[in-house]
Amino acid sequence: MNEVHNKLVVFQEKEIRRIWFQEEWFFSVLDIVEALTDSKNPTDYLKKMRKREEELRTFMGTNCPQVALEGKTGKKRETLIANTEGIFRIIQSIPSPKAEPFKQWLAKVGYERVKEIENPELAAERARQLYREKGYPGDWIEMRMKSIELREQLTDEWKNRGVKEGIEYAILTAEISKATFGMTPKEYQEHKGLKRENLRDHMTNLELIFSMLGEEGTKQETIKSDAKGFMENEKAAKKGGKAAGKALDAFEKETGNQVITDQNYLNQIAEAKQKKRLK
Repeated sequence: MNEVHNKLVVFQEKEIRRIWFQEEWFFSVLDIVEALTDSKNPTDYLKKMRKREEELRTFMGTNCPQVALEGKTGKKRETLIANTEGIFRIIQSIPSPKAEPFKQWLAKVGYERVKEIENPELAAERARQLYREKGYPGDWIEMRMKSIELREQLTDEWKNRGVKEGIEYAILTAEISKATFGMTPKEYQEHKGLKRENLRDHMTNLELIFSMLGEEGTKQETIKSDAKGFMENEKAAKKGGKAAGKALDAFEKETGNQVITDQNYLNQIAEAKQKKRLK
């Protein structure tokens, strides 16, 4: 799957995961429940909805598959999704003043996908615009877009070589991160004071560079060794990450600059949102 095309979309500052599935957009049901209700526990809210309405429970059981979607921790988990028609049905059971504007937004998102198929560059530009709205500078945005491209190339290799999406992707990613930075993505998030936020959206330029080096090194090692299946790809991940880790150590020793930081962009993003509200 293309990471840009599957990027989060935003409704009234609430991020909603989506995936191009069975030739149409499907959206995370939990994310939509959270966006429309502002519930702190959308999982519990959804359970109560299904328990309260037998017809809704039957509809969701038939029409809402579960697929692995990446959460804010960077890990993929099985998540309930629904297409546009399914979401319209679910909205009927959510008493919310946001329901009507959400329907209009949903129709617009679907139309945008048609345009992106005709011109894939529109998807990349949409991602750039989202980062600009969050206050990121141009050089960081281009670095982040490059990191997305390299990540997609690596996951394409994994998919073609028999690695399973979800837990196996997460394990391989953790191995690269440990060998490169000395921390798993989860540990790195904690180091930066993050919770559900996307780790790479809070990396500095230098951190992104060495993250890309670890994944590019892994990709090249995967191709060189013609790795097949999870075990062989795990060896390639450790080797690619180790090479990036050695480069990171050499860079820090030579320049005196620290690559790994506890810096994040939470305040910047909050300020950008506030400015947008005031306009």
